[in-house]
Amino acid sequence: MAHEHHAALLKALHECMEACNHCFDACLQEDDVKMMADCIRLDRECADLCSYLENAISRNSPFIKQLAAVCAEVCQACGEECDKHAHHEHCKKCAEACFACAEACRNVA
Repeated sequence: MAHEHHAALLKALHECMEACNHCFDACLQEDDVKMMADCIRLDRECADLCSYLENAISRNSPFIKQLAAVCAEVCQACGEECDKHAHHEHCKKCAEACFACAEACRNVA
C-alpha cells in the first residue's frame, strides 16, 4: 500500500502541517501582523498542500510524485520565509519542519 511505502513522507507531511498551522496562528498574534503577511500566507499554502498530499498518498493517487514535487517547492518557500523570522520560536520550528518536509518530498518526487 502507498501509505506504508511512504511512511517517512507521511510523518514529515503531518509534522509540517502542524508546524505551519501553529506558526500561522502565532503569527496572527504578533504585534506587527502586516510584517508577517507573507509568512502567514505561505503557512496556509504549505499546511493545505501537506494535508492534501497526505490524503492523496492514503488513497494511492497516481499523482504522488508530481504532487510531492510541488509540495517540496512550497515547503522550501515557506521554510525560507519562516527562516527570516527565526527570532520567533514558532517560525524557527516551522522552518525546520518545512525544510525536512521539502527534503522528504524531493526524495519521493
